[in-house]
Amino acid sequence: MLPNAESLEGKRVPDVTFKARPNDQWRDITTDELFKGKTVVVFALPGAYTPTCSSAHLPRYNELAPVLRENGVDDIVCISVNDAFVMNSWQGGQEAGNITMIPDGNGDFSEGMGLLVDKRDLGFGKRSWRYSMLVKDGVIDKIFIEEDKEGDPFEVSDADTMLRYINPQAEPREPVVIFSKPGCPHCARAKAVLKANGVVFTDLSQDATINTSVLRAVSGEMTWPQVFIGGRLVGNADAVEAHFAPKAAAAPAA
Repeated sequence: MLPNAESLEGKRVPDVTFKARPNDQWRDITTDELFKGKTVVVFALPGAYTPTCSSAHLPRYNELAPVLRENGVDDIVCISVNDAFVMNSWQGGQEAGNITMIPDGNGDFSEGMGLLVDKRDLGFGKRSWRYSMLVKDGVIDKIFIEEDKEGDPFEVSDADTMLRYINPQAEPREPVVIFSKPGCPHCARAKAVLKANGVVFTDLSQDATINTSVLRAVSGEMTWPQVFIGGRLVGNADAVEAHFAPKAAAAPAA
């Protein structure tokens, strides 16, 4: 049976040493190192590369990381019962550079939270239940635990819910998607503009599933790149540059 949020709030996080590989070098990372003197958002999930984790949970925290930091968060940590190699590979594939990936390979942290669950029916062994929490100086300020029900519920541990808790008036940034083509200089230019403006984006690069026909179907265009912001088509690299160009000062009245 899962613990309720009230039983965990106000308590310290478990004292655990994680076996991580930042920069592809083995290093022990303690919970003190992660949390002492900091305000940290943690989101925990059943496993790297699994559908909900890869399509929604991790990407949205990565997108909203700059806004969370603007609202007093020092770090955003993803914890999963996977090894360091898997977590690093998943982070690279997701281009989730705004997230600190922490492998809870033995499940010690998840067990200490009371949120280690048996997924042997799926061949997963023991995994973390899905939850998120705001931790201040090692103490759980707020925790959102998904309801204990069948399947893989994902209703309260999302990034937008956490941001609303931290600052109900905060305006989350709109999701940005770029359809790009490997080796395309205009695609590189559009990405550089997005990065220069602190925009976190999802790059859908041309492959067997995303080809010119798909590009035309979603954008009405056949040239790469095509950029969408908040579901609205901005367009090619020139359009992206124009979108982020400083607005010209209004001419003085005659």
